[in-house]
Amino acid sequence: MRIGADIGGTFTDVVVLGADGSVDAIKVLSTPDDFGRAITASLEGFLRRTGKPAAAIGEIDHGTTVATNAILEQKGARVGLLTTRGFRDVLEIRRVRLPVLYDLTWQKPEPIVPRERRLEVTERVGPDGEIRVPLDLDSARAALAALEGKGVEALAVCFLHSYANDAHERAVGELAGGRFGFVSLSSEVLPELREYERTASTVVDAYVKPVVSGYLRNLRGHLDRLGVRSPLLVMQSSGGLVSAAGAADRPVRVIESGPAAGVIAAAAAGRTAGFANLITFDMGGTTAKASIIERGEIHLTPEYEVGSAVSQASRLIKGGGHLIRIPAIDVAEVGAGGGSIAWIDAGGVLRVGPASAGAVPGPACYALGGEQPTVTDANVVLGYLNPGYLVGGELALDPARAERALQDGIARPLGMSVVEAANGVHRIANATMQRAIRSVSIERGRDPRDFALIAFGGSGPVHAAGLAQDLDIARIVVPPYPGLFSALGLLAAEVEQLYTHSALTEIGRLEPARADRIVAEIEARARADLAAEGFDGARVELARFADLRYRKQISELMLPLPDRALARVDLDALAEAFHREHERTYGYAIRDERIEVVAFKVRARGRRGNGHDGGAAVPWNRLGGGRSVKRSERAVHFGAGGGRVSTPVIGRADLDASPVAGPLVVEEYDSTVVVPPRWNARRTDLGFIVLELGK
Repeated sequence: MRIGADIGGTFTDVVVLGADGSVDAIKVLSTPDDFGRAITASLEGFLRRTGKPAAAIGEIDHGTTVATNAILEQKGARVGLLTTRGFRDVLEIRRVRLPVLYDLTWQKPEPIVPRERRLEVTERVGPDGEIRVPLDLDSARAALAALEGKGVEALAVCFLHSYANDAHERAVGELAGGRFGFVSLSSEVLPELREYERTASTVVDAYVKPVVSGYLRNLRGHLDRLGVRSPLLVMQSSGGLVSAAGAADRPVRVIESGPAAGVIAAAAAGRTAGFANLITFDMGGTTAKASIIERGEIHLTPEYEVGSAVSQASRLIKGGGHLIRIPAIDVAEVGAGGGSIAWIDAGGVLRVGPASAGAVPGPACYALGGEQPTVTDANVVLGYLNPGYLVGGELALDPARAERALQDGIARPLGMSVVEAANGVHRIANATMQRAIRSVSIERGRDPRDFALIAFGGSGPVHAAGLAQDLDIARIVVPPYPGLFSALGLLAAEVEQLYTHSALTEIGRLEPARADRIVAEIEARARADLAAEGFDGARVELARFADLRYRKQISELMLPLPDRALARVDLDALAEAFHREHERTYGYAIRDERIEVVAFKVRARGRRGNGHDGGAAVPWNRLGGGRSVKRSERAVHFGAGGGRVSTPVIGRADLDASPVAGPLVVEEYDSTVVVPPRWNARRTDLGFIVLELGK
């Protein structure tokens, strides 16, 4: 058996995929005091219920938000930074980019490492790797001693041009190993040019390293006590799996671990169900995430920011968060989920999020101690959620508590009814989530009307129709097991690494033989690393890419390279492809401007075999029509002026290929699909629900 385990801020989702293709789904409240406990409790219950031995578990694929939460909640390690003399303030100077143009009160985020813990070392390496100033070991020892005296827990080392020659960083890393338990070297984290990007990414790696290492060590301990000795793999931001040891060694690669899994699942499911162009909409209990799949391909970005109002990889709006230049699936994330708290600001304006009630104390309707109104409470009051059926009836909701929270927190202060307050919370949450969808579509030069919206997460199918209608999207796809979809995505992912090599050269002056030589060196390193993980020969799949930009631009676009010896005609074709992609992304191309190749990259995948490769690992055609639900009716409120409407409530299995007109509510074990008036719903032969907007 293979296990997909995805931890969110509110729920932990576990999917068990049997060797025969059977699927068992488990959804439980997360355990914030020890997130791994929810996984092992779920597995223990499954093994006890089925009578299967722990040895029957062959692999656990895991997605987690532990690293992201450490950054957002500012609960990472106490980090010290060593850098080349004269470059102490690179981390604070940042880029000259602002996420807002006319807000005179805006302040850039405080750096993770304050100035008193950023110290200089005498040394200097040139851009070609030549040593201009030898490393002064005495200055390095003095700086290390000073940081040790400041209570530093993790050390980041970033010297000028260490991507070209890492000798000085390695020497300081050896000195630091005896003083600090966690050391991050920029030449290992990000061997690329650009001092700020390399420094920022290395600091983030050091900041989350103790948190992620401790978490994975604790989870491994839980599994061992349960008798589960199977390999533990962790989802990376780029959409590939890496061993738990690899994730602990380089945790910056798993910052966006959870969101990536949902996009992987959407791409695999879309290929199976015949949906090539998709906008993913993943709404859980704490956040909402969006990404784009075009012609079946997932978009990767070389960098993104985390910690701003919208965590994103926007090439147009930067400066609001902490930069991480690590390849990642292009995901935009906002603090709007089912547990997001609704509140009134100092100006009397209704707001939703980013603070969340999480799993503890949870929304007021969970009756676990939460008293503040949340999006889930609003959805209960509006009739979208069945108080007695959440998580297949295992989690009963208290509508009276939801009404009381909305009445006290929103309705009475604003002088409106509880239903009006609930509708306002629901619509404001939708408006917030629109920002994420616009970020990955309109801001990337894509028209949302050309895509279907694939909605998943526990709350995604509840809000999907309202969001789609506001964005003129006429088709929505709701996959089987939408509330556990990211856990399925973990099972659809592959073992993967992305390697990079800086090579700043104008494409017109680049010799194809030199490009081939650089790529061959990267591929040799990739094959060696995968061989150490047990993959060799035909089980290794390599793909080549290049980062390109117009001369002296500050951002690049990543484009694929052909899998053969390069010729001049290939480089000319690459330049033309760059012009086209630049025009799509930014709205213009400068065809008479010179193009620079900034870096070459290789994506290395290890194929596991035995039917466990990519989307083929998940039997999408066997997931079925969902659990049966007793047909009923209840009053549902569909927006301002619509009033309450008596609405049929059915299960996924009650739908077939014939469209059924809304209003309609489709209830499932792990989620609820709301079909408003003007929309109709049908079920495909693979079990996907398709919503289409009527004329």
